[in-house]
Amino acid sequence: MPAIDFQTIVIRLLLATLIGGVIGAEREYRNKSAGFRTMIMIALGSCLFTVFSVAIGWPGNADRIASNIVTGIGFLGAGIIYKSDEGVKGLTTAAAVWFTAALGMGIGSGHYTISFAGCAVGIVILALFTLLERRIDKLHEIRTYVIVCDFNFGQVARFESIIQQHHLRSSISKKERKGDDFTITWQVKGRADDHHKLAEDIMRDASVKDFEFIGR
Repeated sequence: MPAIDFQTIVIRLLLATLIGGVIGAEREYRNKSAGFRTMIMIALGSCLFTVFSVAIGWPGNADRIASNIVTGIGFLGAGIIYKSDEGVKGLTTAAAVWFTAALGMGIGSGHYTISFAGCAVGIVILALFTLLERRIDKLHEIRTYVIVCDFNFGQVARFESIIQQHHLRSSISKKERKGDDFTITWQVKGRADDHHKLAEDIMRDASVKDFEFIGR
């Protein structure tokens, strides 16, 4: 068995708790499903499994238990991912779970410098790159528009022309007639500002009986 004294193990557990807490605090601040306590437990558990793996598997198979952390943490991450009307959600948090487990393994194996450097880079990506991501999303936002108007085949071409005038790209996903009502559903892509202007024009249109959009 490798010479890992009790004091060293305690230090590693405390460092894993610190790293998990830093990642978890950022996720908690953004109201994500895997928050402060969850990330601490993931980092702490990964650290413990790594320490036990070295102790139990030494000298010939020291990675026997630790190698299964990657597989096991994948099931936890998969439970965080879900599909909503706005698309697939939880991917970043699931990746953060996987990332935190890697940091916990690094601490458990004694690679402190690499683990803390990785934690710092991860925080920069999670916290600061969010601003860049929002900027990109504003340039390429996807919304679903549902317009209910009087039945008239010419309405399709008219609304498509209005959408194009706002510099947006669109495709019809559904057309439905119920009596005199004609419901048209579009998938529209483009800048957030152009979406806002289009929505205002549609709401002012006298021929529109009902209107809703799904998106950011």
